[in-house]
Amino acid sequence: MNKPPYLMTARGIVKSYGPTSVLKGFDLSVAAGEVHAFLGGNGAGKSTFIKIISGQIDRDSGSLEFAPNSASSSAADASDENTIAVVNQELALLPHLTVAENIALPRSRRGYGLFNASEARRIAVDALSLIDPTFAQASVDRLVADLSLHERQLVEIARALDSGASLLLLDEPTANLTAGETERLFTVIRRLTVDKGLAVLFVSHRMREIRQIADVCTIIRNGQTTIDRVALTSITDAEIVEQMGQAALGPAAEPRAQRRPRTSGDGIDAGKPNDLRVQTDGIDLEIASGTILGLAGPPDGPEALMDALIGVSRAGKWSIARNGTAVSYRRPSTAARDGVGFVSGDRANKGILANLPIVDNLAASARIVGRKRAVRREEVAQGSDLLDALSIRAGSLWDLPATLSGGTQQKLLIARWLRLKPTVLVLEEPTRGVDIRTKQEIYALIREMAAQGAIIVWWSTEYLELVELCDTVLAFDPDGHPTSVLRGDSISEAGLAHATGMAA
Repeated sequence: MNKPPYLMTARGIVKSYGPTSVLKGFDLSVAAGEVHAFLGGNGAGKSTFIKIISGQIDRDSGSLEFAPNSASSSAADASDENTIAVVNQELALLPHLTVAENIALPRSRRGYGLFNASEARRIAVDALSLIDPTFAQASVDRLVADLSLHERQLVEIARALDSGASLLLLDEPTANLTAGETERLFTVIRRLTVDKGLAVLFVSHRMREIRQIADVCTIIRNGQTTIDRVALTSITDAEIVEQMGQAALGPAAEPRAQRRPRTSGDGIDAGKPNDLRVQTDGIDLEIASGTILGLAGPPDGPEALMDALIGVSRAGKWSIARNGTAVSYRRPSTAARDGVGFVSGDRANKGILANLPIVDNLAASARIVGRKRAVRREEVAQGSDLLDALSIRAGSLWDLPATLSGGTQQKLLIARWLRLKPTVLVLEEPTRGVDIRTKQEIYALIREMAAQGAIIVWWSTEYLELVELCDTVLAFDPDGHPTSVLRGDSISEAGLAHATGMAA
């Protein structure tokens, strides 16, 4: 039998969940030795397709072939020499096991035998050292449950790189990585595609990264193929966005002069002061009402400040004052009742309540602030209004969040705070894994909250995002120490790279 021309060929893939049709005859082919960008808006069907070809769910119909064998129902039918490794947008690590165990266990194909701990450590260190040698040595014996989202992302990618797979499926792998880690990951991918013929299916909403790493692209829109294996050199960013169905976007950003801190009478109570002061060695930063403050740099520094602001940990080296009064919140609920909101980029573990319906997810913050538990009639009415206001398409308020795309779930986390009008809103990578249109919608929501007088604290590893949004940026170096405060025209990719010691 002749080999198919591609390592993997999918034709006419159909998948529905009840009356909801997700994939409607989708086609995609991936060749050995290439990085293939898989592009589309949130809810277009990308994650569903990845789950099908990785054997996590079954397709309803359509053909799926892997060289040299044909797969009858899932990717599990592929031969050992054509294995698949996947990094899902929502990470799939075992929190009660160590980093070494999470990376090494997939190598154990049998359900019996002794586990060699020293060999597992060696495997894990070698795999993690491909991306971050320092983290490899420091983390190998830690429990995954004790890692940050950023650190877990590194572990998940390292496990996939170590798998020896011939097809690597990466769903937003860089969404919480620094620029330096992303470049090291790309270097590893380039080497594996050239030296070992690895095929990579790469999902990202960051156009610059797509241009950096990918050879060809396929675009999915409403469950169907709109662009099939087009070379990135022969298609523009504007054409990609148009084929994704996202051409009708507003201007990318307001002129900076129009985004200075401002307040509105229908927002935060104009009769109450709203300012924030944060101090540590060498930094004394006063943040006025309506300011969007960016945090730039790798996770250690920004996370320590964010944790102190929202009551996850005591202030530590940070001195924090609200309206001239020192504060040190003991728990997030205390901070929330004092007007401090939080939106996590780790929606699976620190955001979405997966087993509760959409209405409970929308009302979660209000219930904490108001010490309420039961679903009230006004919450249902308010929930419907929020869905309409944020253009969230849901079958019902009583559906589970899993029925929504990842980007739409992220909008739910922000929606929790809209009616509460927090005086300070802390955002941890809030656009992680969302498409271009949803990003712009989130930007508009945040600008409106700032215009109403809220102080926004926004950590992002994406410098362009900080440049577009922020009035002031507090930069941290790779060791987590704050280095400088940038304002106005000094907020640029070059300025942030210099201040953080990290490439733009």
